[in-house]
Amino acid sequence: MDNIKSGKELLDEALSASVGHGGVCFWWLGQLGYLVRAGGVTILIDAYLSRGHSRLHEPLFEPEELHGIDYIFGSHDHLDHIDSVAWKVMAQKMPDAKFILPSALAQAVSERLQIPRSRFYGVNDGTLSYSDDNIKVTAIASAHESLDRDDVSGEYLYTGFVIECGGVRLYHSGDNVVYEGLITKLLALMPIDIMFFPINGRDARRYRMGLIGNMTYQEAVDMVLAVKPALAVPGHYDMFASNSADPADFTDYMSAKAPRQAVWVGSRGEKVEYSNAK
Repeated sequence: MDNIKSGKELLDEALSASVGHGGVCFWWLGQLGYLVRAGGVTILIDAYLSRGHSRLHEPLFEPEELHGIDYIFGSHDHLDHIDSVAWKVMAQKMPDAKFILPSALAQAVSERLQIPRSRFYGVNDGTLSYSDDNIKVTAIASAHESLDRDDVSGEYLYTGFVIECGGVRLYHSGDNVVYEGLITKLLALMPIDIMFFPINGRDARRYRMGLIGNMTYQEAVDMVLAVKPALAVPGHYDMFASNSADPADFTDYMSAKAPRQAVWVGSRGEKVEYSNAK
C-alpha cells in the first residue's frame, strides 16, 4: 500500500499507457471507481473524488489535476458514483470530455451542475445506446435494490454500462443486485472481457441507515460464473466503515466454486493490464 500511485504520477501513467488492440489497462480508484485506458482513449467510471463524507481513503487525485479524459461515466445519481463537485470541475477543466449517464438523469444533472446539456449523452436499457468512432456503450438496467424508473419518462434511474472500445468489452454494473433477466442480457453481449461489480451486500442494519444495498459476495460469484468474463473485478467494499465488506470472502468463495476463474483484487492506484490477444 506504500507504493500507491496518486495525483500527477497516476494520471501520467494512465495517459502514457500504450495499449494495443484487444488490450486494456485500468486503475481502481476505490469504491466502484475506475480509470481505464483502451483503444487510444481514457475513460473515468464512477469516480468518487470529493473529500470528507466519512470516507476511509482520500481520493487518489483532485478533480483539478485531471486532464486528457475523453469519457466520464456515472451509473446513478449518488455522490460516490456521480460526484457533482468533481463533475463540475472536470467539465470546466476538460471542455471536450463527454459525460455518459442514465438518460433519465441527464437534464436534471445538467441543470444542477450548470453544464451544457449538449455534453451529456444519455443511455437507457433497451432504447438508447451511444457510439462514436472510439467507443460503443450499451445500457443494462441496474437494480439498486430495485429497478426504479423515472416517473415521467419511464427510463431507468440506475444503469450498468457495457463498454466496447479498442477490441475489448467491459461491463461496469454500477450499484446492482442480480434480478431476473440480468444474466440473459449479459449473455447476449458475450464475450465480456472484464466485469466490475459491487460485493458489499445488503441487510436490515444498512437499510435502516438509508444505505441502499447491492449484491452479496455470494451473488456476485454466481453472476460471474454465469457470464464467465475473462477477468472479474469486485469493488464497492472499501470506502465507508458502515457499508464495507471483505473481498477475501469473495475470492475464497470463488476459489471454492471455480478456481480457474481469473479475479483481480488489489490496491487502489495499481496498474492492471489485460489483453484478449491470442
